[in-house]
Amino acid sequence: MKAFLDVFLPFVWAFLIGGALCVIAQILIDKTALSPARILVAYVVAGVLLGAIGLYEPIVKLAGAGATVPLTGFGYLISKGVREAVEEKGLLGALTGPLTSAAGGIAASLVFGYLACLIFKGKPKD
Repeated sequence: MKAFLDVFLPFVWAFLIGGALCVIAQILIDKTALSPARILVAYVVAGVLLGAIGLYEPIVKLAGAGATVPLTGFGYLISKGVREAVEEKGLLGALTGPLTSAAGGIAASLVFGYLACLIFKGKPKD
């Protein structure tokens, strides 16, 4: 039974934390006058700030993909990249860190987006 919980529990935490982030965003969309774009930017900035002060790392360790996949995770990745690059390269790392830390995800999204364009036909909205 313990082995089952060791395997199953990380999925539960990922679902709960990722779901909570989605619920908060949906409430903001439904109950405020904020546009979805502003909410997305706020999530990235929140991830950067929480990552910069060290509060997002424990959430990532607990929830895994439930914390790294939402936009707050992208912000956390940016702050982590800046921190590591500044330690390694000095002030120049503040400019290069976010790009190098997120390059794999950005490249993958471009490649998969391009492949989706080749496979599927887009239709204009009416």
